[in-house]
Amino acid sequence: MADYVKISGFLGACVTGVAHFLTDLRKAPVLDEKAGYGDSPSLPKPKPTLIPVMKIAPAVGWPKGRRPTPATGFKVVSFAGDLDHPRWVYELPNGDILVAETASPPSPPDVFSLRWWAMGFVLVRAGAGVKSANRITLLRDADGDGVAEIKLPFLENLNSPFGMVLIGDQFYVANADSVVRFPYVPGATRIDAAPVKICDLPAGRNHHWTKSMVANKAGTKLYVGVGSNSNVGEFGMHEEENRANILEVDIATGAVRVFAGGLRNPVGMDWNPVTGELWTSVNERDEIGDDLVPDYMTSVKDGAFYGWPYSYWGQTVDERVKPQRPDLVAKALKPDYALGCHTASLGLTFVDDDRFGARFRNGVFIGQHGSWNRNPPSGYRVIFIPFADGKPAGEPEEILGDFRVDGKALGRPVGVLVDKRGGLLVVDDVGDCIWRVTPA
Repeated sequence: MADYVKISGFLGACVTGVAHFLTDLRKAPVLDEKAGYGDSPSLPKPKPTLIPVMKIAPAVGWPKGRRPTPATGFKVVSFAGDLDHPRWVYELPNGDILVAETASPPSPPDVFSLRWWAMGFVLVRAGAGVKSANRITLLRDADGDGVAEIKLPFLENLNSPFGMVLIGDQFYVANADSVVRFPYVPGATRIDAAPVKICDLPAGRNHHWTKSMVANKAGTKLYVGVGSNSNVGEFGMHEEENRANILEVDIATGAVRVFAGGLRNPVGMDWNPVTGELWTSVNERDEIGDDLVPDYMTSVKDGAFYGWPYSYWGQTVDERVKPQRPDLVAKALKPDYALGCHTASLGLTFVDDDRFGARFRNGVFIGQHGSWNRNPPSGYRVIFIPFADGKPAGEPEEILGDFRVDGKALGRPVGVLVDKRGGLLVVDDVGDCIWRVTPA
């Protein structure tokens, strides 16, 4: 077994090295990164590649005393540190903050390809290849100074947990393979009860393993974001059952249906405070160039289809996918707003009041985890996009930056949340911390 691991490591490193060499030989993107933003992003001619573009920022973490740079007029503090690969965040009614310390579950033994090997080594260098703590931790800022002084294990022995929702006295968790619930007592700092399964979720290969989750206002339905099992269906569409979708789960019965499809990897989800629509941030496909395909955020309509894998940005056909489905392409909806190519825009949260200042009301914050396959890299920041009348109405504004410095990732933003006290919480899975941004 040890020899197999060594050989795997050697081959993976070789493939990764070749990919980096070829990436460095290529010309830089023709388009400015800004061309991949807005309601009408540029869509140049695809440039398919045999080996994925690999231009990673090695994860090094934050030197002592260093922190990301807030926009003018804001300040940032470390809300909590010494976490174990934090990814997602949720606030309880009493102001306690829950953070999912989590990572990808192990891949099944039959998952094998040189491409996956290479990607695996790249993601390890980027800070993603860690063992999952399988834990949700409670953070409490009892004195209101913007720094949590209490850190306790809230739920343990989960399975790559991600989405979290409290409905009444029941706390729901979206594991990599199921939605489960636990009884919750207000103010409790720990749950030891056994989980009750609500429904299964697609698992197996888990090319995309995160399962984000929100509830409707009535507390009767859960909406779960499930990413694809591939880049563009290369393992066959039988591998994509109930994937690349937002699933609707009936809490009372556990019944599951597809709410919206064709969304390659829907991660952040929140309710638009003006229209009441569900919005999501989506990571789009790879391997057709630095300037394709832009990630995006969009309103999500019941029964709608958004193109994956057959088309992108509406009805732009992806010629790599065989056989094609012109019937599905014909009804593919165009997203609302592009978020840049390969930015890995994960976190999404609306600001539904004036907690962060009147200028930010009804707008949205996006956590951009950062690219591993674009030359030059993109993302590695938190942005704000203003809204008017429930729709995006302006260019992105960087709120927290300098996560990537001198080619290295000091941190990588994931989940974002505006807390009840008016601070923007930013989960950093390379810095193993949560930052808190407030108006200065």
